[in-house]
Amino acid sequence: MPSSVVSTVKVEIYSTALCPYCSRAKMLLDKKGVPYTEYRIDQHAGFFDEMLERSNDRTSVPQIFINDKHIGGFDELAELDVDDELDTLLQSN
Repeated sequence: MPSSVVSTVKVEIYSTALCPYCSRAKMLLDKKGVPYTEYRIDQHAGFFDEMLERSNDRTSVPQIFINDKHIGGFDELAELDVDDELDTLLQSN
């Protein structure tokens, strides 16, 4: 499997500045060469409300979405990677 995935999928991460799991999720995506949009809930209150609505009231960060599908947090993202399912999700349609 290539170490870098060319992707045109939409990846979104709700995060905060001091969240180590947010940093790990972004590092994993960076390693794969996947661009993402980051929504800092500690800088914009509206992002927190949006995150709650999209993630079925999950309050922890990160909350990660791929093509508008809720993936979960860093643990779920890492598990997808270990199970060789993440690259498939990140492939362009």
